[in-house]
Amino acid sequence: MFHYEIIQEGLTIEELLRVKWRLGKKTVHELRMAKAITLQDGTPAMWKDPLRVGTRLTFHHEIPASNYKPASSCELSIRYEDEHCLIVSKPKGMATHPNDERDDGTCMNHVMAHILANGGQYAEHVHRLDRGTKGLLLVAKHPIAKSIFDRMIEEKSIIRTYEAEVQGNIHQDSGTINAAIGRDRHHATRRVVSKYGQHAVTHFEVVKRFKGTCLVHLVLETGRTHQIRVHMAHIGHPIVGDTMYDARKTSSGDYELHAISLEFEHPFLNKRILVSDKQ
Repeated sequence: MFHYEIIQEGLTIEELLRVKWRLGKKTVHELRMAKAITLQDGTPAMWKDPLRVGTRLTFHHEIPASNYKPASSCELSIRYEDEHCLIVSKPKGMATHPNDERDDGTCMNHVMAHILANGGQYAEHVHRLDRGTKGLLLVAKHPIAKSIFDRMIEEKSIIRTYEAEVQGNIHQDSGTINAAIGRDRHHATRRVVSKYGQHAVTHFEVVKRFKGTCLVHLVLETGRTHQIRVHMAHIGHPIVGDTMYDARKTSSGDYELHAISLEFEHPFLNKRILVSDKQ
């Protein structure tokens, strides 16, 4: 169950679901057949009746249980939460989700522990972070939220900003890398820029310059595997320590890539959300 308050005078439920949220026909049909939407006093809402600003709707749709095995306790830092989503800070070295039933220490296993402890049963990640990348991950708490957030990711209306220190001195202060990314035929996990790959766009801005390196902020337009790592290496400035992409090895033997912020217009709360992972 979740709630939504009308902010547009005269909006109908039909318009809310089909036009504003752009839900699929199957989901809309299921909500209609189940009479899943009621007014605040519990009476069924009329789908074609214009609603007044401030009308509070309650959605009683059935929420399935997610399959993630919960960790013994949630050891993640939760940066934001409401009844529709949560944003957690994933540590470096932790996978976003399990690849098989033996994986039980991933980010989603920890998220599930939190969800179950608070009376819920559903959690699905909206995007992924590589195991070696730390920072903010958006998780939907019911299927309607998952559907809407998935579309927002596709339409680039969720702004994901990353921070990385890269080798060398990038001459321009900002720029865009538009280069398709595909699999490396000679390496099981490595990706390469390839004209046969998937469309990939990364925007970057130099925020600080050091001797021999730069600190850059990067915004993803697409979400390909290793996208930032591949693109920065492609322009000759791999992430410091990212030896898979030909950077010099560091004393830690690893690279640092940090998902530092998420920003979006909340589709249910009708307000701008900006969450930062910077200390």
